[in-house]
Amino acid sequence: MATIPNTAAHVESANTGSPPSFENALDELEAIVAAMEAGHMPLQDALDAYKRGVALLRQCQETLTAAEQQIRVLDANGLRDFDPEAGGSQEG
Repeated sequence: MATIPNTAAHVESANTGSPPSFENALDELEAIVAAMEAGHMPLQDALDAYKRGVALLRQCQETLTAAEQQIRVLDANGLRDFDPEAGGSQEG
């Protein structure tokens, strides 16, 4: 009987109640996709894997959206072109 891949990230997040890191979530999602593509899972296991995959996908999307927002804030507030002719100072 096939089951959802039990990665270290999945075990860790289940034990602590906190979501896995972006990288661990992505690794687990890739493992789930590979297991499902192999086509050897019973229906209920495939449904459980699909549900877990959707949750991981949402978490990854939220993490990427938050990172994108941080980059936009940094670009808008703090990055200025360096002008070597201005005596090493930055203009804004």
